Amino acid sequence: MNCPACKNSMVILELNQVEIDYCSACKGIWLDNGELELIFSNSNQKEISKSFTVKKDFDEAKRRCPICKKKMEKVEFENTGIILDRCTNNHGLWFDSGELKSILKSAEENNNKMIDLLKEMFGE
Repeated sequence: MNCPACKNSMVILELNQVEIDYCSACKGIWLDNGELELIFSNSNQKEISKSFTVKKDFDEAKRRCPICKKKMEKVEFENTGIILDRCTNNHGLWFDSGELKSILKSAEENNNKMIDLLKEMFGE
């Protein structure tokens, strides 16, 4: 799979049944639909997909889904100012460098082993 931001090939990292597509060039992360919920499986964030609101008045260029190639919509996570790209066909979410880290920091429960591992891998 190629990175939707810089078009370089991404590598797949597997962590506890979650495949993370990672771009080593721009440090972006692609999570397939449902994988973000798996990361938060032991926290109060189980319904995390409902935590996003569509942002229509955003100036950043829309990225294309690496699976279906359609333009993704911009969504904000829980009024935090963290803006992500979400495939309109529900293929997944694109996190630019640092965005997944910001969402992990905003998690209410910090004792989830998967969250701790991701924080360690991608920097705290």
